[in-house]
Amino acid sequence: MKPSALIQLAFVLLAGLAVYTFVTMARDAEARRACIPVCAMHPNYAGRNRLAPDFELEDANGGKLRLSKFRGQTVVLNFWTTTCQPCLEEMPSLAELAKVLKSRKDTVVLTVSTDANKDLALTAIKTALREKAPFPVLMDPESDVVRDKYGTHLFPETWIIDPRGVIRARFDGARDWSNSMVLDLIESFERPTACEIEFEAGNATGAEASLCEEAGSAG
Repeated sequence: MKPSALIQLAFVLLAGLAVYTFVTMARDAEARRACIPVCAMHPNYAGRNRLAPDFELEDANGGKLRLSKFRGQTVVLNFWTTTCQPCLEEMPSLAELAKVLKSRKDTVVLTVSTDANKDLALTAIKTALREKAPFPVLMDPESDVVRDKYGTHLFPETWIIDPRGVIRARFDGARDWSNSMVLDLIESFERPTACEIEFEAGNATGAEASLCEEAGSAG
């Protein structure tokens, strides 16, 4: 082969290698960007194959509200009860999240109380927040939705449901919902490129689970 042909071949190979390296690095960077929020928030469950059970419950004003009404939006769904002190302690941060999201049309915060006495539940929230709740408060006194449809027995419990109605994450116990990483997590569920990490019983699995290990080590 002529030297000129060898040079040309070497140039083509180097160019191909450069493109491959660039694409790989870009893909890795996008995966990290998509996965950092879910790794940081460390849900008890995360996945993409479970449709959220639909339901209709009475709201604080006596009207009816159906979950599927919010299809096309991300829903932060919080289950609580007045006898749960951690529920009341996390309410201010949940209210802060609702206020931040108020100007956005793509995400909504909903809460569901299992208390039999609606007035008692609303008073408890008002006391915890020192103001009226900035999110809808739905009532499920018989736990037909919370226990029977979602299997929740311990409170608080928070589910994040994507615009297609798919359960993307579940958090057992109180969290700080005013954490800026919460918004990153919500936005990551709306991106075309999804994070290839799932959580089951709080353990990360999937093709990119090692990213959570790296994040934990770095933290």
